Amino acid sequence: MRQRNRKLIGTVLILVFVCVYALVAMALAQGRITEASKPVQTIAYIALGLAWVLPLLPLIKWMERKDEA
Repeated sequence: MRQRNRKLIGTVLILVFVCVYALVAMALAQGRITEASKPVQTIAYIALGLAWVLPLLPLIKWMERKDEA
C-alpha cells in the first residue's frame, strides 16, 4: 500500500478514535473524578489528556512507513 493511502486511512481512523475517546474521557471526568480531591483531579485530567497518544503510536508509525520498492 502506498504511503499516501496509508496516511488517508490513518487520518480518518485518528479522527474517529479521538472523537470517541473525547466522549469517553468526558464521561469519566464527569463521573467519580469530580468527587475527588483537587490533586487527584489534576492527575486524572492530565492522564486523560495524554492517554489518547499511546494507542495511536502504532498507527502513526504505520502511516509514516516508507513505500516498498
